[in-house]
Amino acid sequence: MKRLTAIVAMASIVTATACGTTGKSETDRSGGTYTTIDGTKQINASAPTNPFNPVGSVFNGYNGMALAWPKNDPTDPNRFYPAIARSWTAAPDGSAVVIHLQPNARWSDGKPLTSEDVRVSIGLAYSQGGTAYALDPKAAGAAAEIQVVDAKTISITQGPNRSQMFLNNLLSTVIVPAHVYGRLLPTGFWKTLKIAQGADGPAAERAKSVITGMADKVISFRPPHDVSAGPFVLERVNPGAALLKRNPYFYDSAAVVPDKVKVLNYTSNEQIWNYLIAGKLDNAPFTSVPTAVMDRIRQTGGSRIVRGYSPVVTSLAFNQALKPYDNVHVRRALAYLIDRNQVTRIASPEGGTPAATTSGIHAKAARAWLGKGFDSLTRYGFDPVKAATELKAAGMTRRGGTWAMPDGTPWKVEIHVPASFSDWVSAAQSISSQLNDHGIDAKVITAADYTLYLGDLAAGKYGIGFWLMGLGPAPYNIYQRLFGQANGWQMFGGRLKHVAPGTQGNWMGGAETAQVTGAGTVNPGELTARLNFAAPDEQKRIVGVLARVANEQLPVIQLWDYVNAQFVNTSRYTAFPPDDSEALRLSSGVWMQLGMIRRRQA
Repeated sequence: MKRLTAIVAMASIVTATACGTTGKSETDRSGGTYTTIDGTKQINASAPTNPFNPVGSVFNGYNGMALAWPKNDPTDPNRFYPAIARSWTAAPDGSAVVIHLQPNARWSDGKPLTSEDVRVSIGLAYSQGGTAYALDPKAAGAAAEIQVVDAKTISITQGPNRSQMFLNNLLSTVIVPAHVYGRLLPTGFWKTLKIAQGADGPAAERAKSVITGMADKVISFRPPHDVSAGPFVLERVNPGAALLKRNPYFYDSAAVVPDKVKVLNYTSNEQIWNYLIAGKLDNAPFTSVPTAVMDRIRQTGGSRIVRGYSPVVTSLAFNQALKPYDNVHVRRALAYLIDRNQVTRIASPEGGTPAATTSGIHAKAARAWLGKGFDSLTRYGFDPVKAATELKAAGMTRRGGTWAMPDGTPWKVEIHVPASFSDWVSAAQSISSQLNDHGIDAKVITAADYTLYLGDLAAGKYGIGFWLMGLGPAPYNIYQRLFGQANGWQMFGGRLKHVAPGTQGNWMGGAETAQVTGAGTVNPGELTARLNFAAPDEQKRIVGVLARVANEQLPVIQLWDYVNAQFVNTSRYTAFPPDDSEALRLSSGVWMQLGMIRRRQA
């Protein structure tokens, strides 16, 4: 499954040269060379050292820095580790955040890192749009005022349409040096920004065009050399690997042990497996690994696996605009016919746990959000008798041992999946086999690549396809996957509307409202939108309703909850994060910043 990027992001994922670290290197006399891969992207040797470039030679936690690093709490998206921001204070109502920078922070060229660097970085972020830096003043969580208080303090206020994600989005801001990137901001930028965020009209539209028109210039900018605020700075890059050396000006250099970091390129999961089997990686993030390969990795000296929480969930999603998937009884029947334990054992034995039920959320987070309410959800355990009852309720008929549509035509189930996702392909094959065993004519159809798959999915070409969901920790982000754009809810001018199936990305085709036990008629999209600004108690109530909508209406069947299974090798370094550490979903560079990673003593 070539899906490191797909999961890390969304939720999204060359043969290496000189990649071994088992022998002596030029730095073995001190901190040594730490070898890893970047699970969010592959290396592009011609890419600039520019974090705004999606393939740029900037690696988070190494030479790429944000204000802070997320702790990935299952329910609280606003818990962070300090980074460039030493501390921060948010107003009780979330209207403003004051950020205090690391007092000793400097760039790798020796220049002090100041509030002006943060201000310029925010200005550039507006050209990319979204999150806290949306130009639409009606957008939830948009920043309104950016004020430099002093060289190490900056204040940012939130607009009137407040979001619980404002602090999270601020602290996730990527910081670049003003003395390198400042030239990209046009003269009068901040005045133009004020006009763009003002009332609607020709002047505001012209100002917005000026700022969005900066996007390509910002993305394509090529700094003459890397200027880093992180623990490392890029030394060189080739198609096989990027080599980074220590930044002597890093604000907490004493916490960082390795002298260099080598980031190896990869073209497939198989290549990562070979690196791990050969003992060439000190760490690799989550990678889908079959059991036979896992056994070989375990046999490598120093190799071990560290497991932690991942909010990501794999599901089987329905296009309810296509028959017979518009009938909830059909969807429930399929849920009763899929043995999730067997599917997980075949598809993701090391990196997943069978979903206890369909709630829209990873089980760990669901229990935290729902409490005892989680146990009241229908489990949809494997039960062919209940499946048959549901199919009959949908008007389906069984002829000669095979289920047919209500009008007597054959029911052909096609399960679509991207060919490069090996665990999804294995899961789809297992599900197809199970359905065929119970009289449903099912087969697997693969798409050549993930981009093509997503395009066809969005176009409504599939009746059933695989879908990543549960992308927490923010409840708004979690339920956007089920009751957002993919299911018809769109935001227009600050107002939420539900568009017709097959239009504007609505491929799930669900109804605008649903009947829910204990809540009556609800609009799941409106409830999801409210999660963005509701107070914590209200969020919890809404999550309870949406979990029941997902459980009763089954827009998807939750198959397995991912486990963040990291690979580490203790032959060269020790003090890796333990199981269930909040830091496990961050890069090794962040671990080093937090004082983890120690040179193994002979």
